[in-house]
Amino acid sequence: MIDTHCHIDFPEYDKDRDQVIKRAKNTLDAVVLSGTNYEANIGALKYAKEEKGFIYPSLGFHPVTSQNATIEERKSVQKHIIENKKNISAIGEVGMDYFFVKDKALRQKQKEIFLSFIEIANQEQIPLLMHVRDADKKALNIILDYEDIPYVIFHCYSGSLKTARRIMEHENYFMSFSTMVCYSKQHQDLASQIPIDHMLTETDSPYLAMTKEERNEPSNVKLAVKKIAELQNIDIENVDKVTTNNAKKVFKIK
Repeated sequence: MIDTHCHIDFPEYDKDRDQVIKRAKNTLDAVVLSGTNYEANIGALKYAKEEKGFIYPSLGFHPVTSQNATIEERKSVQKHIIENKKNISAIGEVGMDYFFVKDKALRQKQKEIFLSFIEIANQEQIPLLMHVRDADKKALNIILDYEDIPYVIFHCYSGSLKTARRIMEHENYFMSFSTMVCYSKQHQDLASQIPIDHMLTETDSPYLAMTKEERNEPSNVKLAVKKIAELQNIDIENVDKVTTNNAKKVFKIK
């Protein structure tokens, strides 16, 4: 099993990060640590170096954060990504968040910043890990114009089944399902109808735990795998094998 999206560099783990990583190692083959800003990207590279062969870094700029950044800050993140292109598994998380952001001007700014990261992913041929909450269809329509991105990942997919079917027309596009599938009817409905050939699994730790009081962690990805198997009435071993192989292919995990 692989957690393809987590944030174990966040302060929520400062007191017991070693134990969290140890539990993940006891359960999983690997985790993808997703950067959200310049500092987090540096942290992702650091932890990937310390846990070589288990933690794989993805460098990005979260849309809600990047919309308030200066041009210089954005360029610093992009320069850092390009400088480390041989050491990363993906660019992300980047994208558009239309759930939290309703202002039209800020949405347009998010889109412009997103496009600048897409162009890097396309030019450098690096997988693109997208945060496109309430903007899945718009993101899909944008990335269809970029044919040199090796893989596209819809992180924590929550779009429509209609958009999911369009995504599945492309063998190099994947939808990631988080631990939300354990309790969200919307995610359960999607996960029951989308073939595992187009699935990845994640936790988005420390978020999306079973209850609001809990802190999520990568080892809990096993709960998502189990629930997907239950929803599709197939063996958990099959879900594990297929989603793990998908992740290894997308993120170049050995």
